Amino acid sequence: MNETIPYDVTIIGGGLAGLALSIQLAAKGYLVALFEKEHYPFHKVCGEYISLESWDFIESLGLPLSQMQLPIIKKLIVSAPNGSMLKHNLPLGGFGISRYKMDFELKKIAESAGVTVYENCKVEDVVFENEKFKLHTVKGIFTSTVCAGSFGKRANLDVKWKRNFILKKNNKLSNYIGVKYHIKTDFAGDTIALHNFKDGYCGISKIENDTWCLCYLTNAANLKNSNNSISELEKNELYKNIHLKNIFDSATLMFEAPITISQISFAKKAQVENHVLLCGDAGGVITPLCGNGMSMALHSSKLAAAAIGEFLQHKINRQQMEELYTGNWQQQFGKRLKAGRLIQEGFGKTWITNMFIGIMKKLPFITNLLIKQTHGKPF
Repeated sequence: MNETIPYDVTIIGGGLAGLALSIQLAAKGYLVALFEKEHYPFHKVCGEYISLESWDFIESLGLPLSQMQLPIIKKLIVSAPNGSMLKHNLPLGGFGISRYKMDFELKKIAESAGVTVYENCKVEDVVFENEKFKLHTVKGIFTSTVCAGSFGKRANLDVKWKRNFILKKNNKLSNYIGVKYHIKTDFAGDTIALHNFKDGYCGISKIENDTWCLCYLTNAANLKNSNNSISELEKNELYKNIHLKNIFDSATLMFEAPITISQISFAKKAQVENHVLLCGDAGGVITPLCGNGMSMALHSSKLAAAAIGEFLQHKINRQQMEELYTGNWQQQFGKRLKAGRLIQEGFGKTWITNMFIGIMKKLPFITNLLIKQTHGKPF
């Protein structure tokens, strides 16, 4: 089909950033369409821990977190590959909720707000001409005045646009894989744990329905050295951390097979490509050790909504909108992302992790500094 409705804004990708952006713009009275290649609800590779900095903003979107009896997480455990363990309180803390549930609830809120949500609708190309965007999708051609991209860590459009991080050769900031399970376990519900292993780390925290999210990140070489077998990788590397071995040995896995993602890159990204404003991971991926990706995605949607609103109200031109968004993004996330890249470049050496956690146990102020890097301020 060929779509004739000229939308004010089209949004490519229906994750947290895209859904939050669509809700904010629809609330301002704009005609918004959101395109998601999957069908809700669906699982995504994600740690599913959200900093409390996002709580009020999420509730302002219409999601009643206070009524959902979600686990509030106030404690942190970090273990080294050798089993040495650090325990620390989280001053701000966070809460747990699955992307399966949260994205689906936000999708329903978006539709109630007037957003047209196209599911099972992959965007194959975006053309900008005569101050309009033309989106070529599997369901036809759509046009809009503004286009935003929130299509995650790596997408077909990244390749089509030949973005810088796609063209770079594999290095210490690229070619990671992510693996996620939902499990049943008796791990403390008020605690998030981060267990390190050779060239990787694994997080575990509680979500809704007495279920825990277990999600780990490692480099592709680790998987290749295990015959490209997830189960072999876990036995060969994760199980060397005694805490991880105990979790896997005692937990009940809720998925027949884990959810996985490959070719994750933490390299620097631009926030605008081909006049498309990029939100969330599409604009920059924060390393799990150094940042809260879900909160950053949500916050980026607020920055984008403000800039787009100024443009659609004819207060600024397109170039000013793009510069405003990029400047605000850099102000909010630039240092955080840079710190993440620096730590990620040095990540992977077992002896360094063992030594560093030993130091952190003796000098808690270092732990406090790192926690500040992973939790922003309420927005």
